[in-house]
Amino acid sequence: MIKKLLIANRGEIAIRIMRTCKEMGIKTVAVYSTADSNALHVQLASEAVCIGGAKSSESYLDMNAIIQAACLTGCDAIHPGFGFLSENPKFARLVEECGLVFIGPSAEIIEKMGNKAEARKTMMNADVSVVPGSKDIVENIDDARKQASNIGYPIMIKASAGGGGRGMRIVKSEESFDKLFNQAQSEAIACFNNGDIYIEKFIEAPKHIEVQLLGDKHGNVVHLYERDCSFQRRNQKMVEEAPCYSLNDGIRQKLLDDAVKAAKYIGYDSVGTIEFLVDVHGNHYFMEMNTRIQVEHPITEMITGIDLIKHQIRVADGKELGFNQEDVSIKGYAMECRINAEDPKRDFAPNPGTIGFLNLPGGMGGRVENSVYSGYEITPYYDSMIMKLITYAPTRLECIKKMRGALEELIIDNVETNLEFHYLLLHQRKFLEGKYDTSYAEEFIEELKSSEQFI
Repeated sequence: MIKKLLIANRGEIAIRIMRTCKEMGIKTVAVYSTADSNALHVQLASEAVCIGGAKSSESYLDMNAIIQAACLTGCDAIHPGFGFLSENPKFARLVEECGLVFIGPSAEIIEKMGNKAEARKTMMNADVSVVPGSKDIVENIDDARKQASNIGYPIMIKASAGGGGRGMRIVKSEESFDKLFNQAQSEAIACFNNGDIYIEKFIEAPKHIEVQLLGDKHGNVVHLYERDCSFQRRNQKMVEEAPCYSLNDGIRQKLLDDAVKAAKYIGYDSVGTIEFLVDVHGNHYFMEMNTRIQVEHPITEMITGIDLIKHQIRVADGKELGFNQEDVSIKGYAMECRINAEDPKRDFAPNPGTIGFLNLPGGMGGRVENSVYSGYEITPYYDSMIMKLITYAPTRLECIKKMRGALEELIIDNVETNLEFHYLLLHQRKFLEGKYDTSYAEEFIEELKSSEQFI
């Protein structure tokens, strides 16, 4: 039984994991870089170990330092959170080889589903619809150009080992193919040390829908319904909601069924998501699988009442789910706004600095996933997200109104954030009607630039 757990992460996700561990009676060990010595997750953990310098490569990506910290403090398990090493099969394998429990799926599953080209082939074999494209990675730029021509423009160039929008380019014509291919491959090598590329048909104006899954080591898999992640800028999610307001029940059930079928086919045994694109005709296509907890997991918890971190830890420890699909139901709507230290008026440039006065919103139906405080220094070394605002209500419109109120109450002094951007979004007719797609964020940004509201 897990009694002590090291959290190989930082910020709000580290604190989120700690909260559930406290409820479960599990002691926690935080790791931190020299830049994070005053971070909130360091102060809230049972113990804390400095593992290296400010750069991620010197600390949060240093596998040996993390595992040594876990062994020296007598931990039974390591939780990777999201980002950093959460989907690194080598890390998962090392954790297991050292006799520790990795809070996530097996290294083999991470490897299979983390490589997007391999994941496509696996889903084809599972009889799950995928976006038309190359079955394997392309051999070279000439092969890629030929496949793109056969698929038909517009196409999407994707890094096989990619994630978070890195190593991706939309190509609308053959004339721009070579330039964008080289850009995507260079970015993939820089970000993932892997230049493998594959080609997909670009689905225009789709909804981006992900299905939350939970499996155990005894063959049980359930879905916890879906989330709409369509509001995204440059493939980075900004606002998420659950369930998807615009899906009809028929399309929803097909998505849920395919997601469970895919998870069972690969023997999935942890928390994870299957992500789909849904086109204007209601056709859905497998896009990728995330073999970890997601940033936006709280909105699923709000509508189902199920603690995903708790069950992620339990199933990693070998326990059965303890409930089946019939026990899972949804009630109401939930929404999440990612609050980032960035300046939307300067093309969303990161904006590190020291927070002055901080006031967090409260009230019924609200939740804040937070890692900052008054006087906290936001450093330039890590992701710009500093907190998540989550609201819940019986109807979607009530949920949006609660989010507006939460944004009005939130004060983050002395640091530029995207707070105002979110507030303006929540008053747009297209968003209120739930009819937006993945292209809407860029459209909305252009509208703001030309208006007096956003100068």
